[in-house]
Amino acid sequence: MVKNSVYANKKILVLGLAKSGYAVAKLLKKINCEVTVVDSNPLEGNDEAKQLIGEGFKVITGSNDAKLIDDSYDYVVKNPGIPYSNPLIEHAQSIKVPVITEPEIAYSCSDATMVAVTGSNGKTTVTTLIQLMLDHSPQFNKAYYAGNIGIPISDVIQKASTKDVVVTELSSFQLEGTIDLHPQVAVLNNIYSAHLDFHKTRENYINAKMHITKNQTPDDYFVVNWNESEWRKLSKRSKAQVIPFSDQQELGFGAYAKEGNIYYNRHLIMNEDDIKVPGEHNVQNALAAINVAKIFGVSDGDIIEVLSKFSGVKHRIQYVDQFNDRKFYNDSKATNIEATTVALHAFKEPITLIAGGLDRGNTFDELVPSLKGRVHNIIVYGETAEKLIDAAEKAEISNIVQVNNLKEAVPEAYKQSSEGDVILLSPACASWDQFDTFEQRGDQFIDEVNALKGSQNG
Repeated sequence: MVKNSVYANKKILVLGLAKSGYAVAKLLKKINCEVTVVDSNPLEGNDEAKQLIGEGFKVITGSNDAKLIDDSYDYVVKNPGIPYSNPLIEHAQSIKVPVITEPEIAYSCSDATMVAVTGSNGKTTVTTLIQLMLDHSPQFNKAYYAGNIGIPISDVIQKASTKDVVVTELSSFQLEGTIDLHPQVAVLNNIYSAHLDFHKTRENYINAKMHITKNQTPDDYFVVNWNESEWRKLSKRSKAQVIPFSDQQELGFGAYAKEGNIYYNRHLIMNEDDIKVPGEHNVQNALAAINVAKIFGVSDGDIIEVLSKFSGVKHRIQYVDQFNDRKFYNDSKATNIEATTVALHAFKEPITLIAGGLDRGNTFDELVPSLKGRVHNIIVYGETAEKLIDAAEKAEISNIVQVNNLKEAVPEAYKQSSEGDVILLSPACASWDQFDTFEQRGDQFIDEVNALKGSQNG
């Protein structure tokens, strides 16, 4: 359901298409905005642009020249991945045209209850768990998920009514472009150093993340990971009621794990071993989701049902298959060292690791302690192959193999592995040296595993 929005009847330029740009352009049209869409990709092969042109939108393709914007525009809505150094964005800011992102528009148009989730790692899993749990809440007719998870919020809010809840995953890129965004519940799952090529400094990155709570009031809730002193200090920036979670300390209220059990407000919920997906990080993800579920009255039984059945999000330590006494896991979403560290600590079995990708200029020395003793074989490829070899040697991994690409890496990993191994794709790098997206990379891994299984059974 679309409500009256402060952005209604404005002149707005949408910069960048793909899913979110296409969706927000159509939503803006619904609220009577004068919309111009600009996309740097040529019209040929640009399906979203062709569809909008067919619906009567003004669409400019093949350019993002600064001259396309002037001070007659009220706002620019930019694709989250477009940097602020983009010429059109720089010009818009110089002439005082505000630059925002799709969640800002979508939130302003919805009367549904909003839950927002951010963090460097785990936010897709937490978003999914919350949505599954809130589908059992007596307070809502239906729970939806949207956002950075791959579903534009602009689409979902048009289906969600005042009796529904929309759980949104929000990246730092999306959050930086928000002004009035105001979720009733915000979740900060964790913050590590990530996307510094975009944000330039860790402080900028943190400030972008903290946009998630900047408009909250004492009637709202801010769910925060209590494991690090930095994150505890960040909670003081919020005016909302802070609800902590931790798997490292007992808490007076909120969700925590102790001696293999999970509690909420000191009340036993379940055993950690009953969580279906592996790894300590998934205990933390479960705790974050439990806090939100309890705000909205979800029962212990429904929480247990969700956590005992949920098998993981695609590309996030996703179980793919098992054959010849080897388990295959797809963790293509591990685009940084922290995410791969989490994945390595999720398994008790010996690991044959596949890693590599875009070179962002960093070393992999931080990964060495987690490689040591856990990874028995490592297969590296991509721009970072040599740097990963250096880290593997420091971790005293004796079996290091370099290949050209992921297609070669999967059969090589199987060849180097032993019975009882986990064969894990967890690249510790972005995918953009050889793939358009981490999803594309993960899908190829799954395809190669299936092909390998076929060849073994043939």
